[in-house]
Amino acid sequence: MRISAAQRTENENRIRAAIDRLLHGEIPPDGKCDIKTLAREADVDRTAFYGTRPYAHLRVEFERRLNVMREAGEIPDPREAQISRLKAENSKLRERLAQSEQTVNELTDFRSQALARLAAQHEEIVRLREAVDGKAKVSRLPAPRTTLIGSCS
Repeated sequence: MRISAAQRTENENRIRAAIDRLLHGEIPPDGKCDIKTLAREADVDRTAFYGTRPYAHLRVEFERRLNVMREAGEIPDPREAQISRLKAENSKLRERLAQSEQTVNELTDFRSQALARLAAQHEEIVRLREAVDGKAKVSRLPAPRTTLIGSCS
């Protein structure tokens, strides 16, 4: 079915208005910043945006403007912005996790070395005590007497 020039102009105006709304972040709850949502918002058949169809140039304009915004760091779709933010947060958390795992491994190694040193020192003390007890002519002193302070006899 052919449409008149006035209808085509009206459709193009609706499409341009929908492009502006989508690129300004006014995205319907069940849509995205894409051609499918653009066609639905403009009440135009989506196939009219492809190939040699009448609104293909508007699809190219929409995609160009969207790419320019993305390159500038502006993301009109709040879900895409959230996805980007979550991906960045996820990578930071992965880095922190890797760093934590490395720290845990280092501390585990340190603990193992410290326990090995303590065990070696204990063995050395036991060996030295045995060497002193067996060979030395050292007599042990009697245990000190306990005296009661303040008692009068």
